[in-house]
Amino acid sequence: MTVTYTARVANARFGGFYKLLLLWRGSIYKLLYKEFLAFFLTYLGLSLTYRFVLAEDQKRYFEKLVIYCDNYANLIPVSFVLGFYVTLVVNRWWSQYTCMPMPDRLMCAISGSVHGRDERGRLYRRTLMRYSSLSAVLILRSVSTAVFKRFPTIDHVVEAGFMTREERKKYENLSSSYNKYWIPCVWFTNLVAQARKEGRVRDNCALKLLMEELNHFRGNCSMLFHYDWISVPLVYTQVVTIAVYSFFVACLIGRQFLDPAQGYEGHDLDLCVPVFTLLQFFFYVGWLKVAEQLINPFGEDDDDFETNLLIDRNFQVSMMAVDEMYEDLPLLEKDRYWDASNPRAPYTAATVFLLHQPSFQGSTFDMTAQLLRDWIEGEPHPSGAGENGSISFLSQSGSCLFKYTCIKLLWSGVLCRGWDGGKAGCSLLGAAPCLSFPLCPKERLLWSSRVCC
Repeated sequence: MTVTYTARVANARFGGFYKLLLLWRGSIYKLLYKEFLAFFLTYLGLSLTYRFVLAEDQKRYFEKLVIYCDNYANLIPVSFVLGFYVTLVVNRWWSQYTCMPMPDRLMCAISGSVHGRDERGRLYRRTLMRYSSLSAVLILRSVSTAVFKRFPTIDHVVEAGFMTREERKKYENLSSSYNKYWIPCVWFTNLVAQARKEGRVRDNCALKLLMEELNHFRGNCSMLFHYDWISVPLVYTQVVTIAVYSFFVACLIGRQFLDPAQGYEGHDLDLCVPVFTLLQFFFYVGWLKVAEQLINPFGEDDDDFETNLLIDRNFQVSMMAVDEMYEDLPLLEKDRYWDASNPRAPYTAATVFLLHQPSFQGSTFDMTAQLLRDWIEGEPHPSGAGENGSISFLSQSGSCLFKYTCIKLLWSGVLCRGWDGGKAGCSLLGAAPCLSFPLCPKERLLWSSRVCC
């Protein structure tokens, strides 16, 4: 159901988005074409009535009504209320996806904390993972129409293998008027406590980790339930819907082309087809349709979440992680860069140009030369000046690092302290020197020290 076009826009190029306009599945055209046709046909019907049906006195009255609607339709704050509403819905849409109960963290914790290669150890791990998957299925069938159609009853959940018949009896014997998706999580905690008593979970730290990961998983299930329960306030949805559709009802009349012979201001041209009004309808109502599709992403629209696919993926991957992959390690051997002090992975011919690009050192790294120039020509920069007017900064060339420490003398000369102890001496960050040499910009003595990285 999710429409993915990421690969189509991997690189920015001329007309990069144009090809996306030709897609139908998940497109705005598919959502909007019925309303668009209804609006256009209604507009066309009113236009034909004005031109060929109304009498002259009726036309004059209709023309006054057109001018009135056109003047006051823009008082409806469509873009204001619609912009805030769509922003709220999109943020809520993505937040719901981030709350999807994914088992990846939990399955890694179970695989690393519940030990035993025997049948009972395997049974512990698989059952713990199945309980978490069962909890996810129970909550998703409560909020997603696609999942509910797949598992309309608990019998279907049992037949799918997420729940045993004995577990179903216990589940149904627990009488509660509330949603019981949390019951498998309680079974999980009881089973983990039993595994701790048997020594399958070796210490309390591992037990704590399992409980924390389960609570994170259960918290996501709970958030999905509450997102389904607490909707965007109905009054907000009603206000936005009324604002958009009342605006375009006014446009049906107010945007009619009038007889140019009557001399109405702004009606010198009779095009019959309101191109820009149709575009405005496309943008505003299309914007509203975006919110309509995203406000509940657990339906069966083109861009709704692939909940059934996620159930299949999560169940398969989690069972594989705690069973087939338990203590199944590849051979421990030295990597190919074992003796390399500065390992670097190879590049293909298509990416070798990246080797010639300098590494990023920080946004202020290239300010070194300018900072020194400004200090020599005037006063020390306030952010770099130290005690007694001294200033220190770093620069780099190739594999060597430069450290400059300069002090402004009374006779306006400049002296940089070199590593060799000349003049006033210096400190070199604990590295060995490569070279010291004098520079004389503008006849002022400057000592610099070069230090190997």
